[in-house]
Amino acid sequence: MASFKKAVNAWRVQIAIKGVRESASFSTKAEAVAWAAERETQIRRDISEGINTKKTVGDAFDRYGKEVSIHKKKPKWEQVRLATLGEELIGKVKLRDFNITAVTADTLGKWRDKRINVDKVAGSTVNRDLSLLSHVFSTARREWKWISSSPTTDVRRPKNPAPRDRLISEDEIDRITLASGFCEEVAKQKKQQVGIAFLFAIETAMRAGEICGLKPGDINGNVAKLHDTKNGKRRDVPLSSRAVELLGYLPTPEEGKTLFDLTSSTLDANFRKMKTAADIDGLNFHDTRHEAITRLAKKLNVLELARMVGHTDLKMLQIYYNETAAEIAKKL
Repeated sequence: MASFKKAVNAWRVQIAIKGVRESASFSTKAEAVAWAAERETQIRRDISEGINTKKTVGDAFDRYGKEVSIHKKKPKWEQVRLATLGEELIGKVKLRDFNITAVTADTLGKWRDKRINVDKVAGSTVNRDLSLLSHVFSTARREWKWISSSPTTDVRRPKNPAPRDRLISEDEIDRITLASGFCEEVAKQKKQQVGIAFLFAIETAMRAGEICGLKPGDINGNVAKLHDTKNGKRRDVPLSSRAVELLGYLPTPEEGKTLFDLTSSTLDANFRKMKTAADIDGLNFHDTRHEAITRLAKKLNVLELARMVGHTDLKMLQIYYNETAAEIAKKL
């Protein structure tokens, strides 16, 4: 049976059914009564279906991190993300403190709107978090029997921003190369190795992490073998004569070191400094992938291109292929 109490600016309602206790506050008594009736019905239904009605969202996050995230490529990132999401306030309550059976599409809709309108978070970031939440709630439903349905199913997702279409001009390539200090000789400084990595990325369309992970044994003639890719699948990347030439400018790595002797963070930090020194705005290292795919599309057919850059969905190539209308017109 629900109990209602008038507070200063709200109506507080408490329910207690078979050991399940919950409370909430509403601006009107009518809202409080409606919520109590709905929750009592849902709790009785969940109990009859064998649903564990005493678990919180925090319990789900913790168990998911230990049992599911641990088997993924970047478990630490996902565990940290879940911890951060758990601290998000919906109304005055942390998301992790909600009884998991009490979370509805409306609950998550309020969270989404706060993230976009108040926190000014990009729609793509909210969608990534919703995808993570969706898998947590789906796992809680299918495997753990903590909920009867996932609240993320009916949550409207915000639009993702338009994909970047930044290409790199020859002038910008020359300026970045000059800022790196690379001059077609064996590199003696880290920034020169970053300059080589920049030019190598434009030749191969490899991601920063893939380049930094290359080991001497991964190069066999004009083929680079990638073991650690974004989608977790190994792939062989054909190397142009220029790409092979660039590798020849790298110093011989020490035992156990990678070919470029760079971490992703070191590469990024140095590239930012080089970009500033070159007086270039609106460019990041990943834009080399756009530039490379656009160039490679002139030489390879779509299936060859997809295999080289590691796309299993051909539609993804539309995001990275950024040939201008003027260039296409020349072909006509």
